[in-house]
Amino acid sequence: MNRPLAITLGDPAGIGPEIIAKAFLQAPDDMAGCFVAGDVALLRRAAHVVAPDVALPVVVIDTPDEALAAPPRCVPVLQVLEGAGPVPFGQVSALAGRLAGESVVWAARAALRGEVAGMVTAPLHKEALSAAGAPFNAFPGHTELLQAEAARHLGLPVAQVPVRMMLANDELRTVLVSIHVSLREAMELVTRGNILDTLRIAHRSVGAALQRPPRIAVAGLNPHAGEGGLFGREEIEHIAPAVAAARAEGIDAHGPFAPDTVFMRARHAPPAHPGEFDVVVAMYHDQGLIPVKYLGVEQGVNVTLGLPFVRTSPDHGTAFDIAGTGRADAASLLAAVRMARRLAGA
Repeated sequence: MNRPLAITLGDPAGIGPEIIAKAFLQAPDDMAGCFVAGDVALLRRAAHVVAPDVALPVVVIDTPDEALAAPPRCVPVLQVLEGAGPVPFGQVSALAGRLAGESVVWAARAALRGEVAGMVTAPLHKEALSAAGAPFNAFPGHTELLQAEAARHLGLPVAQVPVRMMLANDELRTVLVSIHVSLREAMELVTRGNILDTLRIAHRSVGAALQRPPRIAVAGLNPHAGEGGLFGREEIEHIAPAVAAARAEGIDAHGPFAPDTVFMRARHAPPAHPGEFDVVVAMYHDQGLIPVKYLGVEQGVNVTLGLPFVRTSPDHGTAFDIAGTGRADAASLLAAVRMARRLAGA
C-alpha cells in the first residue's frame, strides 16, 4: 500500500475494538498498512480480551503514514480521542456514542484531505450516537454523518451530495433507495427522482469496481411488482419511468421485477446460480439487506456509494451481548478491509 487505511474504533461498549484487535492478530497480511483512529487504552483492553495469552502489542503512532512501516501482529493506534475513560461493556452510553462519532469524523476528514486511502468503520450503536448529543444526534448512523462531512468539505448542501448504501458479499450486491428511515417514510421516498439517482450512483460506483458497465436489476416495491397496478401503482408511476430514464442515459437497468425473486436471479454462485445481474437496486432497507445477510453475515460488507472517498464497514452491529467475551468473529471486518483496498486501488 502507498497510503494507509484508517479503521474507526466503533462503539467501545460493543465488539468493534475486539474484532479490530482480532483482525490484526489473525490476518497480518490483510491488515498491513492499516491503523486504528481511536484510543490506545481501549485497544489495549480489546487486545487483552481477544489474546490474553498471546503478545499483541498496541503501538502508538503519530501520523497515518507510520502505519505503513508497522510490524505484523501489532495494532497501530493513532490517538484521536480525548477523555475516553472507562467504558463498560454491553451498555448504551453517551460517552461511548461520542467516542465512536469522534473517531468517524476524524477518519472522514483525513480521507477528504487525502491522508488515507479510505476508511473502514467498526460498528457503532445508533442509540448511543444519539445520546451523545450535538452534533451526533443529528445523524441516524454512519452514512448520514459521512454524507454531512463530505458536503461540508465540498462546500455544498447535503442534498447535492447524494449517497447510497450498498451491501455486498461474494454472491450478491444490493443498493438501497432509502436507508435509515421508517417503512412509512421509505415508501414516500420511492420516487422517480430518488430511484434515478440511485441507478446513476450504482452504475458509476459498481461499474468502477467491475471495470465495466454493471447489469442492474430493479426490485418493485409491492408484491409481484404491483401486478399491473392491482397491488399498488408505485411501479407504474415511479419505478418503471425511472428505469426508462436510466436506460435512455445508457445505464443497463432492467425492471421493476417481483421483489421476492429478483435477488435469486442476481445471485452469483455458479454453477447453480450464474447470476443474471451484477447488482439489485432495492426500494428500502430490509428489502435489500435481508437477502445479503441471509447468505452470510460474516462475509457481508457495507459500502457507502457516492462519497468522494472510500468507506466500507462490516455487515453487523455492536453485539453488546457478547462484548468483552472475545467470541466476536472478525471475518466481516476483514472482508470490509479487503473491499476497501480494492475500491481504493491500494
